Amino acid sequence: MHLSAKPFAIAFLVVCSLLVAIPAHAEDRSAQTVWRLLDYVSVDYSEAVSDGRVVNAAEYAEMVEFTNSVRERLGALPATEAQPRLVNQAEVLQAAVQRMAPSDEVARLARKLAGDLLAAYPMALAPSRAPDVARAATLYRGQCAACHGASGAGDGPNAKGMDPPPVAFTDEARARLRSVFGLYQVIDLGLDGTAMASFAHLPADDRWALAFYVGQLAYSNAEASRGEQLWRSDAKLRGLFPTLEAVTQMTPAALADQVGDDQARALIAFLRRNPGSVGNRPGGTLAIARERLAESVNAYRSGDRRKAADLALVAYLDGFEPVEPVLAVRDAALLRGVEEAMADLRTAINRGVSVADVQAKSERIATLVDAAERVLSAEEASWGSSFVGAFTILVREGLEALLIVIAMIAFLRKTERVELMPYVHAGWGAALLAGGLTWLAATRLVAISGASRELTEGFGSLIAAAVLVSVGIWMHGKGQANAWQQYVEEKLTRALSRRSAWFLFLLAFIVVYREVFETILFFTALWSEGAGLALLSGSAVAIAILAAIAVALLRYSRRLPIAQFFSLSSILIAGLAVVLAGKGIAGLQEAGLLDSWPVSGLPRIEILGVYPTREGIVAQLLTLGFMLTGFWYTRRN
Repeated sequence: MHLSAKPFAIAFLVVCSLLVAIPAHAEDRSAQTVWRLLDYVSVDYSEAVSDGRVVNAAEYAEMVEFTNSVRERLGALPATEAQPRLVNQAEVLQAAVQRMAPSDEVARLARKLAGDLLAAYPMALAPSRAPDVARAATLYRGQCAACHGASGAGDGPNAKGMDPPPVAFTDEARARLRSVFGLYQVIDLGLDGTAMASFAHLPADDRWALAFYVGQLAYSNAEASRGEQLWRSDAKLRGLFPTLEAVTQMTPAALADQVGDDQARALIAFLRRNPGSVGNRPGGTLAIARERLAESVNAYRSGDRRKAADLALVAYLDGFEPVEPVLAVRDAALLRGVEEAMADLRTAINRGVSVADVQAKSERIATLVDAAERVLSAEEASWGSSFVGAFTILVREGLEALLIVIAMIAFLRKTERVELMPYVHAGWGAALLAGGLTWLAATRLVAISGASRELTEGFGSLIAAAVLVSVGIWMHGKGQANAWQQYVEEKLTRALSRRSAWFLFLLAFIVVYREVFETILFFTALWSEGAGLALLSGSAVAIAILAAIAVALLRYSRRLPIAQFFSLSSILIAGLAVVLAGKGIAGLQEAGLLDSWPVSGLPRIEILGVYPTREGIVAQLLTLGFMLTGFWYTRRN
């Protein structure tokens, strides 16, 4: 067993690098500045001009300056196909301000240009996770209250003599026109010509939290309580806010046009105080699935097959995959139905079937997604379903890792190399620690995307399968008494060197972390369902059963003759390698890295890694064939 650990260390680093997806592109500060100026013009122009005449000369001069700056900055942005059109729009806006056009016309032109700017020069429109608004209250007192006042009325002790004066966040007329995203931009970049400085020195999470906090100061706690009732009772209203991005982009005025002023005020008051209600709501991302599916069909109808395939994949990864853990507990059969239908749609698009077929498959998915939303509509899972879900997930994910680690421990005991045991224990212990960090990342730092999750599981499974193939063949070759005796005499010291000890560490880490990663993400979703005691109870029972299995296996392995131990262990490892090969291919298919060709009539048996796709079955057959060939070769020699 003198295999080099270096390739596996490299593979381990690759897997860990896929843990979380952090946006790669840097924000274009110049485009952000243009958007902020446009937002300011759309809100404040009404204070400068009324009925075709200037009512505030200083404010009007600022509007002229800002629109001129917009035109200049747009011309200096990186060239794109949309840039000339944006510059023309800016010139139209300039002209409107110069002729003192009505405020609604200027606001419409400014908002249209701001929206087109976002489409041409994308920027982060929302935080990666729900901000901590409670922390923002403390930040506000320390960073903002001196100017804007303790209640946000613009009457802080430093406000005297400021020209222009600090914004009053309690001014309802202004608040109706201001989105959280607009507030974030001002906090991030500051505002030229005013005392408002940039707060870019604060972490992005804190800047977003401040934006949500000041955005709710114009609305009362009573309105927020009414908004919570509306949010919990009306699915159509919840459908307006499938993501945090929808919350940050929506102005109270725009929402009032859709649902009326009273409901708009209540919902804005609630969501800006409780942004986590959007991300934590079961089924909240299903609206994304519907939207992307519709866009996928439209793209396919227009002849853009690649875009259609990409949108269909996004519908699954961003729209449906986040709700899988909860749906798996509430209705596992429905979960499998949606997964298979979405994979079938992607396959159909890649094959170039007729538009009618793609439309029909999309409609079938929409029906299943509607059913999933009804299943997920309950506010909390039942105690029993949470208990069973936690128990099943932990036993299913833990058993694979347990069998491999127990085999490693038993092997070291059989060969009387217990001094290497700390490497195995350090490996699975480090995996548990990494799992804790994964939980921290998933709940506190960044959102783990569906693609990152599937890629981590896929690559982790394939790497573990490859390692197990080599280990299984090696162990099978020592399954004869005379072969083992010769091995002990000639090679044991060299084979179990320090290099091999680190190999044991990496193997223990990879196989355990893969299962911990899956379990942590499932438990994070189930914990938000509210049945925390049931989750802990199910986990405790599962851990007790796994511990009993571990003790039984260790005791049984001690009684086995060395040759029989190696033979049985090699068979076990071969089976686990085949299972992991199937799961690895399935993970890469769900992430869109591999194509998927379904095999009709083949059952889906997840515990065995059997998925009804040609690629998965071929991978498992190849793994099994390679193991059998290796067994034959080692026994023959």
